[in-house]
Amino acid sequence: MRLVTQLVVVGTAAFVGSAGVGAAEGSWALTLLAGIATAVLSLLAYRWVVRRTEHRDPVEAGRAGAGTALGRGALVGALLFVTVIGAIALGGGYRVDGTGSVAVAAGLVGVMAAAAVTEELLFRGILFRVVEQRLGTWVALALTGVLFGAMHLMNPEATLWGAAAIAIEAGGMLGAAYVATRKLWLPIGLHLGWNLAASGLFGTVVSGNDTPQGLLRGVTSGPALLSGGAFGPEASLYSVLVCVVATAVLLRLARRRGHLVPARRRDRGAVTSAATGTPARTATTSATVSV
Repeated sequence: MRLVTQLVVVGTAAFVGSAGVGAAEGSWALTLLAGIATAVLSLLAYRWVVRRTEHRDPVEAGRAGAGTALGRGALVGALLFVTVIGAIALGGGYRVDGTGSVAVAAGLVGVMAAAAVTEELLFRGILFRVVEQRLGTWVALALTGVLFGAMHLMNPEATLWGAAAIAIEAGGMLGAAYVATRKLWLPIGLHLGWNLAASGLFGTVVSGNDTPQGLLRGVTSGPALLSGGAFGPEASLYSVLVCVVATAVLLRLARRRGHLVPARRRDRGAVTSAATGTPARTATTSATVSV
């Protein structure tokens, strides 16, 4: 019931906020404000429901270090996409057909902020964290990755390959970012930076969604396996390779920090920290929060 309650509360906040973003369509100033309001509302809902259902402070969404981690994640996410679009362009699969609008790009900041925050709260903050506590890091990565990819099958221009690519690159990398830091800010930043670079800067399709083009009017062409086709660069083999490398780096960091959680075995009677999913060393040892 804890899982269901958290999903319902945060999902409702996300739905209400998204309706507001949709109602603001046409006014990029209102879209920006509505998107940021949706992100804030969803964060507040998450913190409230975690306190009510788990009787603890939701440190994974706490303010300490949030700005630094969010900014670092956004920068890295943008650089990862720049690497992908650069590889596609070198093969002749991307070109710029003109410039877009600063106002549209500003509105996209709100849209992408709402999407990044709500999706990370639902998939990493709730689903991944709860599954990891019971089944361990590897099962949680696999399960939430598949669910995250499957969710994108509902998008326009969706394909099985596109969903699989999202499951591998985004599901793996964003889950690994949470494991490495035990905070939600890095995965939120990565998610936001990638999406803003894709639509807000380079003007490409994001996960099959025909989002407005931002600063540049970009066009992709050529083999779908390399350009991503109608689904966008996220279905490109370059995206999968780049994000797999990033995932490996993050998981190595998580391992060095002792953040990987093994599958819980009944005969061992392992005690799991509700805040981080980190197993306690003994039954009498207090679980600690890794930062």
